[in-house]
Amino acid sequence: MARRFSAPYQLEPVSSLASWARNLAVFSVVAVLVSIVIVRFGFLEMKPALATFFGALACAVLSILVALAAFVAIWRNGSRGMSRILLALLINAVVLAYPVYLGLQYRKLPAIHDITTDPIDPPRFDALARLRTDEGVNTAVYAGLYSAEQQRRAYPDIETLELEVPVQRAYEVALQLVAKRKWLVIDERAPQPPRRIGRIEAVARTPIMGFREDVSIRVTPDGEDSRVDIRSSSRYFESDLGSNAARISKLIDDINSAVDNAKPATKSQAPAKVQAKSVKR
Repeated sequence: MARRFSAPYQLEPVSSLASWARNLAVFSVVAVLVSIVIVRFGFLEMKPALATFFGALACAVLSILVALAAFVAIWRNGSRGMSRILLALLINAVVLAYPVYLGLQYRKLPAIHDITTDPIDPPRFDALARLRTDEGVNTAVYAGLYSAEQQRRAYPDIETLELEVPVQRAYEVALQLVAKRKWLVIDERAPQPPRRIGRIEAVARTPIMGFREDVSIRVTPDGEDSRVDIRSSSRYFESDLGSNAARISKLIDDINSAVDNAKPATKSQAPAKVQAKSVKR
């Protein structure tokens, strides 16, 4: 007759709250990824996509609360599940980190969405205006002097760019950089007599969610030199959280670098760095 041995100890059950915390965290990250895909590929309208995104964030917050409750339960009854709690908290931290950063930016930056180097006569949205006809989309008309004053206080370095190159060369550099960034060019007009004003209208995307932001670049002659004005505007939301100013600043730096590097160096004089200057009217 076989002998039966009792187990030296019996494992405690896994906390159901810990399992729920982990499952909610996994669901939240999946929902965030789905909302990003929806926005980038345009499967649904903006409102359902945002509802999915904010629902995912709410799910992540709920997961944190359940994880805390699970920790208290494990502390009291000695059940298992700490690894699931830690996994849930790690996933939720990843999901909520960027939205928390954006929330801090929203409190710090002015609630404006239309940034330009020339608030007095900003580059127009001609072709891009036809893409802003849907309900809930920001108008293509510049926001006005109030926005200009808010911009001046928050981003004082956003100014007209003056280049010591002909207008055609400045236009070609700007167009090359737009292509390098893979922005969707909606319209391009090279400088032609008699006015010789070049224009580029393109659509850029925000890095993560892929929200569309419109960019208009105007290149005008200044004697033998040229001036470049840039306007970047968000289609959605009252505040752009600094994305348009960052885009303009980076484009100005890249235009400066491209023009500066293209200048031939001489033994007597090194290439002078092109500076961004304000245009006084």
